[in-house]
Amino acid sequence: MSHTPRSYLPVVGSPGRMVDRYGRVATDLRVSLTDRCSLRCAYCMPPEGLPWLPREQLLSDDEIVRLVRVAVGLGVRSIRLTGGEPLLRPGVPALVARLAALRPRPALSLTTNGLLLERDAAALAAAGLDRVNVSLDTLDPDRFRQITFRNRHADVLTGLAAARAAGLTPVKINSVLLRGVNDDEAASLLRWALEQGYALRFIEQMPLDAQHGWDRNKMITADEVLTALQKDYRLSPLPGRGSTPAETWFVQDGPARSGWRLDPPTVGIIGSVTRPFCAACDRVRLTADGQLRNCLFATTESDLRTPLRAGATDEALATQFQAAVAPKLPGHGIDNPDFLQPARPMSAIGG
Repeated sequence: MSHTPRSYLPVVGSPGRMVDRYGRVATDLRVSLTDRCSLRCAYCMPPEGLPWLPREQLLSDDEIVRLVRVAVGLGVRSIRLTGGEPLLRPGVPALVARLAALRPRPALSLTTNGLLLERDAAALAAAGLDRVNVSLDTLDPDRFRQITFRNRHADVLTGLAAARAAGLTPVKINSVLLRGVNDDEAASLLRWALEQGYALRFIEQMPLDAQHGWDRNKMITADEVLTALQKDYRLSPLPGRGSTPAETWFVQDGPARSGWRLDPPTVGIIGSVTRPFCAACDRVRLTADGQLRNCLFATTESDLRTPLRAGATDEALATQFQAAVAPKLPGHGIDNPDFLQPARPMSAIGG
């Protein structure tokens, strides 16, 4: 008798959708707009940066819109624009407007380091962007410089405020805690986020750095984050996680509660390594150079740029989308002895 988990029962193809062999349906597409970034976060890339993709290899706006249109026709309902730093690409508000005009209209979000949000937040909101996720690992400008190799902490704070003022809410903050660097800031980051009205999510450091220096023993785990928060806050888990990567807690009580602006007050923890959500994953990723990845940790890609530029029909592209998603593995395999870190770093894959 088979002991395959119920959520992993193989299925035979599903016309009109992207379904893998374990029955998971891809409805969330991450689209990288560039591999370039204006920060050098230690857990992502070396201080000197990386060789960037040649511009002729990057998808054009027309090509992105066409591939997203095909994906929407296959049931994708959520589009997240990523990088690198997506706002380094010229004309992002105009691209957002074109994506917002697709029918059925997908939910549109953007992950950014926040440095250019003061410039772009209002235009992005007017174009149809729904919300933003901003990376911020510390409240200390000196630590920010230590982590990112850039003195731009104040610009991130200004960008966050601009996003909030533009209505790109809930403004979400993604924080990675690094052992011996900022691992004492969990409680203070949460208090500040609650007071500012931002939704904070802690993310476990993942093996996606260009240097391949990730060490599981040095990673701050989801359990450690939760233990640190519970020293100052009374938390209760929220049910109904679904395919959302973050486990979310309602913050019942804690320091300066009367000054909290986030309603409802919550905090999320994404335990991609120690609490994987692979069984409910609904994501697929399109890199800036037109490669489709069915998992963040995939070691293979499906080339969409070549057939696209060779004149492939929408139907042929849709078939390739489906073929790329079908063999998706049941999990990322980080705990497997034969696990191989992807050759591409996070900045080139897209978050």
